Amino acid sequence: MDLHKEVYIPKPSPFDPDENGHFGKFGGRFVPETLMPALEQLRKDYEAVRFDKDFWAEVDYYYKNYVGRPSALYYAENLSKELDAKIYLKREDLNHTGAHKINHCVAQAVLAKRLGKKKIIAETGAGQHGVATATVAALFGLECEVFMGAKDVARQELNVFRMKLLGAKVHAVESGSKTLKDAMNDAIRHWVTNARDTYYLIGTVAGPHPYPMMVRDIQSIIGWEAKEQLKAAEGCLPDKIIACIGGGSNALGIFSHFLEDESVECIGIEAGGEGLECKHGCSLEKGSPGVLHGQLSYLLQDEDGQVQEAHSISAGLDYPGIGPEHAFLKDKGIVTYSHITDVEALDAFVWLSQSEGIIPALESSHAIAYLKKMKPEEIKGKIILVNLSGRGDKDMIQVKDILKEQFQD
Repeated sequence: MDLHKEVYIPKPSPFDPDENGHFGKFGGRFVPETLMPALEQLRKDYEAVRFDKDFWAEVDYYYKNYVGRPSALYYAENLSKELDAKIYLKREDLNHTGAHKINHCVAQAVLAKRLGKKKIIAETGAGQHGVATATVAALFGLECEVFMGAKDVARQELNVFRMKLLGAKVHAVESGSKTLKDAMNDAIRHWVTNARDTYYLIGTVAGPHPYPMMVRDIQSIIGWEAKEQLKAAEGCLPDKIIACIGGGSNALGIFSHFLEDESVECIGIEAGGEGLECKHGCSLEKGSPGVLHGQLSYLLQDEDGQVQEAHSISAGLDYPGIGPEHAFLKDKGIVTYSHITDVEALDAFVWLSQSEGIIPALESSHAIAYLKKMKPEEIKGKIILVNLSGRGDKDMIQVKDILKEQFQD
């Protein structure tokens, strides 16, 4: 198969939600009544193009000529020798804007344009989704506003400047923990009063139906490409696939075409932060079912149901919830979930940089770090695919401050 010539059209998944957007008991729509008509219309609009060749051909044009798809599958020879395994990296970091986020931004912007919307809003944590949203807004001549927690604005100042340079208005959200959760709260409130002319471009597989399904569908191009590329390189499927998880879009993107392959273990990595007994972002490992941002899923919450503050060195994983399909896959035992701490992620950030000359995003560093966390007998001789969901340009200032003593002359 020639991926450069093929147009990718998502197919129905055996893990699709029901007509009300539920993955088992998870998902659904828990939103103000004023938003229900907009969500129902979006569901109808998306289902009309979900398997439409003309729609995906238009998306594909921008993927190939603007984003740079298909993204490369790279054999990490030095890591492979060190670990006595075959390590492949799916290079989403090479996409235009530096992460997988541009995939769902392009497709949703094409949809918004078809629907006649004039404005796009988005929430962002690490800023990669915000940059990608601002990018497609500039491309398609749409007004753009991005909501970002004030804490994330401070630690991702380069991405904030990029968004402004692209013409977006950035709102620094001062409420709550001043991170992604609060940015999403403000974005939803804004949408409630502006749904008529505004498209809310959600940046992950979370939120009310149809967003979790829609973003999963769009990002599934990662897994489709990787499967074909690995078959060409090795003639077989990988033994394990590893991806970091905040809301969960890059993970579901690469897992999607392998979930029915029993020989493949899909492994999602949450933010272990300072440790599971301290501050972290492990909603699957330490959370319980609850409602946040229009969905029922696993949340970090106290006994009274109050959402607790998440923590991660990576702004993109600093979220107290998880996409509902991940919650479903966890409960069904279809995907394995684990965690990596801030310290382990930093170590992997340096490790990949100095082993392969590839500087990963701090989010992706969590997935890379898990290669070291596995026991030697788990990894020896295995073919392992890691989704390198973003590059580390955005994290340079933050990491420089943390590691300045390590790299002093």
